[in-house]
Amino acid sequence: MFDLVLKGGRVIDPAQGLDAKLDVAFAAGKVVEIGPDLGAAKDMRDVQGLIVVPGLIDLHTHVYWGGTALGVDPDAYAKSSGLTTLIDAGSAGPGNIIGFRKHVIEPAEVRILPFLNISFAGIFAFSREVMVGECRDLALLNPRVCLAAAKEHADLVVGIKVRVGSTASGDSGIAPMEMALEVAEHAGLPLMTHLDAPPPYRSDVMPRMRNGDILTHCFRPFPNTPVAPGGAVREDVLAARERGVIFDIGHGGGSFGYETAMAMLKNSFLPDVISSDVHAISIDGPAYDLLTTMSKFLALGVALPEVIRATTINAARSVRLEDRGTLRPGLLGDATVLTLEQGRFALKDVLGETLHAEQKLACRGIVLGGRWWHG
Repeated sequence: MFDLVLKGGRVIDPAQGLDAKLDVAFAAGKVVEIGPDLGAAKDMRDVQGLIVVPGLIDLHTHVYWGGTALGVDPDAYAKSSGLTTLIDAGSAGPGNIIGFRKHVIEPAEVRILPFLNISFAGIFAFSREVMVGECRDLALLNPRVCLAAAKEHADLVVGIKVRVGSTASGDSGIAPMEMALEVAEHAGLPLMTHLDAPPPYRSDVMPRMRNGDILTHCFRPFPNTPVAPGGAVREDVLAARERGVIFDIGHGGGSFGYETAMAMLKNSFLPDVISSDVHAISIDGPAYDLLTTMSKFLALGVALPEVIRATTINAARSVRLEDRGTLRPGLLGDATVLTLEQGRFALKDVLGETLHAEQKLACRGIVLGGRWWHG
């Protein structure tokens, strides 16, 4: 007998090419079978009329709750947005990764995996009242210490994070990225790069990115936008994709614009990963959560299976996780149950531009480790 069966839902699993009405069975914390009319289970859940997808992964969150000003409660956020894995995008650095681990990651029910910030203090001053970029002072950046922390916490750390731009790094320019890149190379990890307003410029950042590195905020508005005058995709951006750089949305409070998104999609340049960049400010809008960000791409004309792909298997592969992102039997028993609510929804980007959508994704249940967790 199975532990849990989700019965009769529309199963969308892009990694397996599935989009059909099927049952999904779980046992011993794993997915064990997918097919029609599966047998009895200790817990049977009727999900007819709903959408069943692999457990959603938010690649860009800030959930060092209580340890940083920008952190949100991970379990509360995961339940509201249908998430089973949260990737924290560098909230903690070498100086406070232990606190993040002991006080947030280990006690949390949801799965949390962090990028390690190149800055010793992580993102230490991020609020509406106080905003100090952690890479403004190069004295806070010690590649040797960062590399040691990445190795010490290798069971958790999925990459190195650097934030550059006029807000995040000020007069330090490209130097923080160079330091972070060296750490990532020696640790054998991907580098996630945040780029806000210049300096440095996009043209300085893109050529440095390697196969498997992640550019977050990839559809940001002007300046440092990936779109050239006239609407074409910048050549350095196209070259980066050709090299295997991963493009992640990282919506947040200032990093996603419809004008940019429309131009990129018109050029058939879809993001590899859709993520929220949820933090203590953006959770109140315009990002809100991952489901809202996903709904914006539906409103922009991206097909639902592609939106699911960008928040499941693509997100998992971007941080080299082979045990999730799909409902393949034998892997982690994580799933999200969704519905497409019908109505009229005003969805704003970071500049206040509004799209009026007729449907919006909402969570109806979460399976975590083979058990019904929430919904």
